[in-house]
Amino acid sequence: MDGEPGTPGPGTRSGVQIAPVLLKTLVTVVVGTVAYVITNLIDQSQDELWKLAMSIVIGGSALIVQYMVDFEKRLDSVETGQHAQTRELHDHYTRLSDAAGLLHELDQVGMSTDDAKRLIRGATQVGLHGGTDIVKDFVRAEIKSLGSVVTDLTGGTAHWPRDNNEWLISLTKIARHTIDATSSSVDRPFWDTDPAGPYLVAQIEAMRRRQVSVRRLFMIKASEAREEPFMARFMELCQEQRDLEIDVRFMVLPEQRRRTGPPTRDVVIFDSALCLEYTTDHQGSNVRSRLDAIADSVRDEASRFDTLWGAATEPSPRPDLSPNPSPPAPRS
Repeated sequence: MDGEPGTPGPGTRSGVQIAPVLLKTLVTVVVGTVAYVITNLIDQSQDELWKLAMSIVIGGSALIVQYMVDFEKRLDSVETGQHAQTRELHDHYTRLSDAAGLLHELDQVGMSTDDAKRLIRGATQVGLHGGTDIVKDFVRAEIKSLGSVVTDLTGGTAHWPRDNNEWLISLTKIARHTIDATSSSVDRPFWDTDPAGPYLVAQIEAMRRRQVSVRRLFMIKASEAREEPFMARFMELCQEQRDLEIDVRFMVLPEQRRRTGPPTRDVVIFDSALCLEYTTDHQGSNVRSRLDAIADSVRDEASRFDTLWGAATEPSPRPDLSPNPSPPAPRS
């Protein structure tokens, strides 16, 4: 610390900073004086004017050499700074070029560059004005999750550790031709939950605005088919969806000989090109979602669905239905 014994402070001689110009002048005077003394000792017969001239020339040369050395150091410093700035500009240009190239590639394959720009701009604004760290962490996690899904789809499939209703609704909103879905015990409770409302609304809009054909195949267990209360509720569910102009059929699954059969799975096939699969474990819990865009795999799923659809049964209509019933509002 300043003021401690034995420690030079800013006012002591060891702490005095000599100006560069003054230092160069002192060096020049010293060199000139030394040159004068040496010249005087070497040849004492010469006149004082010549000795003085020699000392001035030598001192001036020393001054010039100092400035040349200083100039070289500054030149090196400038060159180093220019090289650093050039590298920085090159890196910046490379990043801009890469970004422009990616946006161009997006445009070439028919993707929306506006959405990509909006995502980047929004993330930047959150980073600048988001306030709390939790908001930034949430945005970062969402971008990472989206990036993982898109990256996985380059290989044809993407996984989700639980049921993903957002994928289901988003794909329904962009379907252009067909939606073929199986519904077993995996998603049977789904129809009594709030997310079923937006899903049905999305299907209604797809059918009415884009003339998308929607087929739903319910699969029930043989033990369930023997229970009259269950069948009454099930037939009511089928009729509710038929009232929404969804084509509905059902089939009874055979009894499982083993307690633990294969995992239950449901699929939703969009435009015969993309399959969303829901799978449970042997206990019927822990639902997992998987997107499959591999052409051969989706083709097999579509063929399997058509086979099951052809073997399925149409539910009997309610006897109290009028000829042209108005569709009930979906659950919200």
